[in-house]
Amino acid sequence: MNYSFNFRSEGGSCTEQRQLTRAAGAELFQADVDEFCQYYGRSDGGLCFPDFQPQLPHGQNSNYLGDERIEAINRKQKHSCYCVQEILTGLQQPTSVVHCGDGSQRLFILEKEGFVRILTPHMELLQEPFLDIHKLVQAGIKGGDERGLLSLAFHPNYKKNGKLYVSYTTNQDRWATGPHDHILRVVEYTVSRKNPNQVDTRTTRVLIEVAELHRKHLGGQLVFGPDGLLHIFLGDGMITLDDMEEMDGLSDFTGSVLRVDVDIECCSSPYVIPKNNPYFNSTNQPPEIFAHGLHDPGRCAVDKFHMDTNGTLLILCTDSTGRNTTTGRVLQIIKGRDYENEASIFDLGSINGAVPVGGVIYRGCQSRRLYGSYVFTDKSGNFRVLQRPAEDRPWQERPLCLGSSASCGSSLVGHILGFGEDELGEVYILTWQKGLAVQSYSGRLYKLLDPKRPQVPKECRRPAEAPEMLSSSCSRECRNGHCSPTGLCCCHSGWEGPFCTRAKCDPACRNAGVCTEPNKCLCKEGFSGSQCEKGEWDVQTDRDKDGLLDHIIDMTSYLLDLTSYIV
Repeated sequence: MNYSFNFRSEGGSCTEQRQLTRAAGAELFQADVDEFCQYYGRSDGGLCFPDFQPQLPHGQNSNYLGDERIEAINRKQKHSCYCVQEILTGLQQPTSVVHCGDGSQRLFILEKEGFVRILTPHMELLQEPFLDIHKLVQAGIKGGDERGLLSLAFHPNYKKNGKLYVSYTTNQDRWATGPHDHILRVVEYTVSRKNPNQVDTRTTRVLIEVAELHRKHLGGQLVFGPDGLLHIFLGDGMITLDDMEEMDGLSDFTGSVLRVDVDIECCSSPYVIPKNNPYFNSTNQPPEIFAHGLHDPGRCAVDKFHMDTNGTLLILCTDSTGRNTTTGRVLQIIKGRDYENEASIFDLGSINGAVPVGGVIYRGCQSRRLYGSYVFTDKSGNFRVLQRPAEDRPWQERPLCLGSSASCGSSLVGHILGFGEDELGEVYILTWQKGLAVQSYSGRLYKLLDPKRPQVPKECRRPAEAPEMLSSSCSRECRNGHCSPTGLCCCHSGWEGPFCTRAKCDPACRNAGVCTEPNKCLCKEGFSGSQCEKGEWDVQTDRDKDGLLDHIIDMTSYLLDLTSYIV
């Protein structure tokens, strides 16, 4: 079959057009309709295949995408905007939505007050929360107060070890010296051995704590990269140089990206740190400062399909350009960089004072046009897309149009609070509309869709698996400790043994006493004391001596009475 190309010269030579044709020819017919017209269509808006109405034999359906048989329609009548599908309403200040990667296709929705709720693949919101720590979380109510439940990340091997990591703000255990408003805490939990839809809050293990002075620019997002390491994104906390001097070094980690290897065995002694250090780490390894110089990072995105031979990840973040500004920037986070002075890949202007809220690198299946693009927005819903033709080429920005409710069936309502992804890589958007009540359940969850494609194309369908119980020997038998991500039972203080079933007494029990609880001995008959150090025969000897003396006195008194009677 012969193909002909008709390019209209617009300042370029015939040779340039020929080179373009040769370069494009190999990939041209692998592109779908939208890719074809986006990259090879006429710049004057003229007709581009398949804008022409195809003439089909009687009774034959069109094969518009090659593997999807849908009705033949005029493509020019279909707008190029994207749509949002309303999935769920009635949420209370949702901050994030994530998946656990175990094949169950459950969505986990975070609410600022301290709840994590489960949305099943059948779009059923479970009544019992997956995690309830609202008594620990210090959440802000006023506008601009970012305190609350901040982020949730599941371990890459969650299906086997049941580990998850949560960040939140709290005012409990105010250990830090000097003035501070709250503590940002990163904690490890394990899912319940009996219920895969609930967390066992007794398994808590604190990873990091950071004392913060202000209630804005907190950050706190947790993300695992394809390298298996946990990345923690912290804002500058609105800290000034005067604050840093006043807080005596408590702001060492503000504005940084920390990287933690959570798979380091946790059974070693805790990392010993000075009292005025801004973090506590339950392992014996301090976190790595991966990058620094951030101000107010929004939702950062780590490309799960990108890691070169040097271990370099593709991490994109929206960020503000300073402490007291709403102008933003998009940064590509690279190890060792200082972003106080580093150039951004794209600068965002401030539109009506709306701050950027972050974005996501689209790796879903439903939209072919968006694949590999960075989708981001601000609180007012000014959506944009960054695309890069090749790794050695600069990023290109374009607006992302969202269709109206008339053309899409629904539209965004409220301010944008965040993004999320499901297991298939599809993008979700969280909004919230402030109401008169303090606890306003006006949060909504939307799904981003490409109207040029079916909502769930055939090649995108995956059966959901039922969530499984933890089946490792550690999860079954570890009693007075917690399982490490690699399956080792790490004992709580005062316990020892392979599965932490043996109590430890220091000093040890004596005289064949048994340690039944930490530092508590059960003594055998005839012994007593905290370490069973006293023998009851010592006490009996004293009693025997006292009894003999009393007997002598009684006998003497009896003899005196008898003598007196005889006389």
